[in-house]
Amino acid sequence: MKKSRKSPATETRVEEIAGHIPGVPVQTGQTVELDIAGLTTEAEGVGRVEGYTLFVAGALPGDRVRARVTQIGKSYGRAVLLDIVRPSPDRRAAPCPLHDACGGCQLQHWSYGAQLRWKRQHVIDNLKRIGRLRVANGFQGETAQPDSAADHPPVIVHPTMGMADPWRYRNKAQVPIGPGAGGLAGGFFEPGTHRIVDLNACLIQHGENEELIRAVKAAARSLGLSAYNRKTGRGLLRHVVVRHARATGQRMVVLVTNGRDIPHAAELVGLIRERVPGVTSICQNVNTARTPVVFGEETRVLWGEEVIYDEIGGIRFAISPRSFFQVNTEQTETLYRKAAQYAGLTGEETVIDVYCGIGTISLFLARRARKVYGVEIVPEAVEDARRNALLNGMRNVEFTAGRAEEVLPRWQAAGLRADVLVVDPPRKGCDPAVLRAMLDMRPRRIVYVSCNPSTLARDLRVLEDGGYRAVEVQPVDMFPHTTHVECCVLLVRK
Repeated sequence: MKKSRKSPATETRVEEIAGHIPGVPVQTGQTVELDIAGLTTEAEGVGRVEGYTLFVAGALPGDRVRARVTQIGKSYGRAVLLDIVRPSPDRRAAPCPLHDACGGCQLQHWSYGAQLRWKRQHVIDNLKRIGRLRVANGFQGETAQPDSAADHPPVIVHPTMGMADPWRYRNKAQVPIGPGAGGLAGGFFEPGTHRIVDLNACLIQHGENEELIRAVKAAARSLGLSAYNRKTGRGLLRHVVVRHARATGQRMVVLVTNGRDIPHAAELVGLIRERVPGVTSICQNVNTARTPVVFGEETRVLWGEEVIYDEIGGIRFAISPRSFFQVNTEQTETLYRKAAQYAGLTGEETVIDVYCGIGTISLFLARRARKVYGVEIVPEAVEDARRNALLNGMRNVEFTAGRAEEVLPRWQAAGLRADVLVVDPPRKGCDPAVLRAMLDMRPRRIVYVSCNPSTLARDLRVLEDGGYRAVEVQPVDMFPHTTHVECCVLLVRK
């Protein structure tokens, strides 16, 4: 009889169930004491027992902890935190009572200064490990000097630009609705489940967003509207999305529903307006698909305006229910000012903005450029960008809908040349074809705005190998109390 072969993954799972792997110094169920030296992007503390790596959720760098091993593999394992033997000097009591259960902002129990230092180091580690870049040890204000041991100076990573008040910064809340007390609950998913924990307060949300969420839930309960059940696909109200415009004070409510008909729709609108005076837009989005995606294709206005208006750096933007708009308005302006500085515009340059979205960076730079061209794959975003250009009276910008890897070569073949190319890709980074098109265009400068240090480092390696030099990196803390960090990078052609 022929014996079946087990894959390495299968063998590892069997060994984990048995609780022991030869050569691994710990076993599942074992209690260990260890020092925490690092932190993962999932906010797990990283420590070692006899050289073996353990990830411990809730532990912070500088802590000494006791933990119980729950999972082991050949190279690393996981453990659950039992107690803190010696806390890190940067450990703090999390001000939110639901911090441990929610997971929305994982670092409330760490001092803000420590968060900013870790985010800078996280960027540096990725640039070195993935991008294979030499990184200077200096700080703000340092200028790169030639180094005899390399073809060009090391890249400078500046200290992370944080917020003076890192609370109440989110201008948008997106709350799932499900069955709960009083007929429905709205808050956050319990980790690892689809059970919604009801939440009426969140310390990183703008206070007026909380007010809107509470008002919508109370109105829906009083009218007996059903909550969407993700297991059965039945029920009406799926999500409540609210926005607050920092510059204008305007507020929007979007009810995402599993079907077009809303019982007592007029009464619902009336109750929301009564409970939250000043709301300017109440919309409905219809999503009947069995999907975790929040929005469906159909959106209509139930009451008020189709859009609300906000500003970044004096530029006005119309924001529709499905528009992408950065959730931290204050830090977005900080980030874009750095991008404008790195672009080095004098008024004579042609700029191409890849992944331009609704034109936020394009319009920010258009005030200092001769001409700006934006390209974006989402047609609705391009329409928003064009509307925003008209709203601000900017005629030196032009937006095109399409895939950047197709549009850039077409522009190049037509004779378009960019002095500065700006790219702000999604978390997965730039498409390889986009990187090739960027290198073919040979702009004098590239400004890379990134929300993911690992894909940033990967793409910088490609651009360095293609003839560019990364000069400076400026981390910006767009999402305090989370592990996310944005970066703005200046590259120049060698």
